[in-house]
Amino acid sequence: MKRYGEHRYPGKLFIVEGIDGSGKSTQLSLLHQWLRAEGYGVVHSEWNSSPLVSRTTRRGKRRHLLTPATFSLIHATDFADRNERNIFALLKTGAVVLCDRYIYTAFARDGVRGMDARWLRELYSFAVKPTVAFYFRVPLQVAMDRILAARSGIKYYEAGMDMDLSPDVEESFRLFQGRILEQYEKMIPEFDLQVIDATLPIEVQQEQMRQIVKSKLEQAKRLMVAP
Repeated sequence: MKRYGEHRYPGKLFIVEGIDGSGKSTQLSLLHQWLRAEGYGVVHSEWNSSPLVSRTTRRGKRRHLLTPATFSLIHATDFADRNERNIFALLKTGAVVLCDRYIYTAFARDGVRGMDARWLRELYSFAVKPTVAFYFRVPLQVAMDRILAARSGIKYYEAGMDMDLSPDVEESFRLFQGRILEQYEKMIPEFDLQVIDATLPIEVQQEQMRQIVKSKLEQAKRLMVAP
């Protein structure tokens, strides 16, 4: 099976992964602010944010039309577009690229929805290996409590309602996220994910991230990238 490889560009790629409620987006945002303050040219990219497929994705989710296979292919198309337009292009300039979720999100979520693990890895084989892939490990109940306290409701696909796990949205969300959590744990040794204890205070997690990132940026070129 073809595996993604080390990129030879001057830039650095740092990504965050974890189940919903793990705090990964908060930590990446804090890292972004710190890197800019330190003078690095830094850009941010989010999962499922390409304008190429955004309308199709919204329509499919609104009408509950997405099957596991179409979900996989739409997300792969989104990633391929962002990879070509943003990630690769910016790494070539020497920028620091931060990704809120990467290919491991597809491996975990699509795998839980029944897609073949080998097929998924081949589908994303064009991706490059991140400089560091952070995985924010959090107990399922802690993540559940955070999500339910912060949101007025949980969306259909976010809760895995398409999988008929439970007619109750919260219970379906718990079961779905629990299975995703299991997938992430299996990927730690496979992809050398850097585990961060997401139950620690926010500032402690951030300091751990900064120390790891700093060690990888010692030889990185400093430059400014237009926002």
